Amino acid sequence: MSSITKHLFSKKSLTASILVAGGLVLGGCAEMSLLGHAASELSDPKAEEKKVASIRANRKVGKPYKIDGIWYYPKEQPGYVETGLASWYGDPFHGRKTANGETYNMNLMTAAHKTLPMPTEVRVTNLENGRSIVVTINDRGPFVHGRIIDLSRRAAQLLGIIQKGTAKVRVEALDSDQQDIRYLAKANTAPEERKVAAAPQTNVNSTSLEPPKQAKVSEKPLAAPTGAQPVDNKIGVEARPLNSENVVTSAVSPSEMYIQAGAFIDFDNANRLTARLSPLGPAKVYQVLINGQDFYRVRLGPLQSVEEADMLLAKLINNGHTEARIIVEQD
Repeated sequence: MSSITKHLFSKKSLTASILVAGGLVLGGCAEMSLLGHAASELSDPKAEEKKVASIRANRKVGKPYKIDGIWYYPKEQPGYVETGLASWYGDPFHGRKTANGETYNMNLMTAAHKTLPMPTEVRVTNLENGRSIVVTINDRGPFVHGRIIDLSRRAAQLLGIIQKGTAKVRVEALDSDQQDIRYLAKANTAPEERKVAAAPQTNVNSTSLEPPKQAKVSEKPLAAPTGAQPVDNKIGVEARPLNSENVVTSAVSPSEMYIQAGAFIDFDNANRLTARLSPLGPAKVYQVLINGQDFYRVRLGPLQSVEEADMLLAKLINNGHTEARIIVEQD
């Protein structure tokens, strides 16, 4: 090899070495920059406040709308609790747009509701078997008379109502703090994933160690304690992913179905409606105190089956009692 060739080769090698070293430094700087950015996102005390504000701003209440001659009025409903009948929907709605613009996925933990803001997190409890889950309201419906919530197929599976089609349920909206924490858990996933992806990669070799002498080796893996759920002590709610399939089971109490035809402040008005409805079935006035005010509810029942309740509700609506609904009372 000539001296000139050697000189050129050494210059090329030096240049390549500088470029490689520079690339390593720049790559390292990029990793450190990305790590620092992710860390600042996670540690910035105002970042979570901004995320909460963004979440709340994106909650959609919606305008009043009319379906089959009945008007529905979406609104904020803090402390919302309602009992009634749940149904579920899957195909052919899978893949279609929901009322808030998302794509409906029947395998996720979502549901449709007529008037709650979207998204709203609600706990749905099957009053017939004690199972309860948390789902996200992201659609409008159900528009079948006598149903208060339409569950995704997966949610219905977990509640045990796929085969039957309906179930007596209680629906409770989670308070705003609980909902914000669940959404923040999802919002924080992205920067955490970026942080992990940016971390330097290295190979790790592992080998299995022989158990100590005289040690007993279990043939089966240890099972997690049943019913144990991680809890955030600051707020007293379960710490779980947004789309968690966590099912909580509680004791079941007897429940009865009724048709509520109306509720009045004046007893005479309630009594007159009871007289008009008596040919349709056993109607009765029930007095209840709500926020210091007496109300008189006109109800028919108890009813023995969903089919009986549906038929009676249809008669009431066809006779002009469009506010009539199926309700469930639990002991």
